[in-house]
Amino acid sequence: MEQRLSVLTLAADDLFALRDFYAGTLGWKIEAANQNIVFFKLNGILLSLFGRKDLAKFNNADPAGSGFRPFNMALMVNSRDEVESIYEELSAKKVNIVQTITEPPFGGCYFLFADPEGNIWEISQNPFIHVDPSGNVLGHKPIDHL
Repeated sequence: MEQRLSVLTLAADDLFALRDFYAGTLGWKIEAANQNIVFFKLNGILLSLFGRKDLAKFNNADPAGSGFRPFNMALMVNSRDEVESIYEELSAKKVNIVQTITEPPFGGCYFLFADPEGNIWEISQNPFIHVDPSGNVLGHKPIDHL
């Protein structure tokens, strides 16, 4: 199997509210949508929003889940200025900031925000991860010394 990811799907209790957050608040362009699913084209992958009950049925799973989402999503940038700019933009739009700008022990900085369904996004400048001008990850430096 190839080492790649094509689509990341988030379950939505309120598909239209979540669509409006990504399209309206974040300003992302909808690639395709209908009453059941919404797609946003990112840099090389699609983010899809799908009703929680329908996604659970598709995955043959219980839609209730445990309430904890054991993952977060990250948008990597190359400078603290970019992190601060995005932080200011989202704060001005009253986005739910979960963690203010923080400097981890290994360097760089990040902050966390949640979409209306509680999915956590990290906006991060990490000295070990570099991205090209389009936001594509170029690689990860060794971290075995940390």
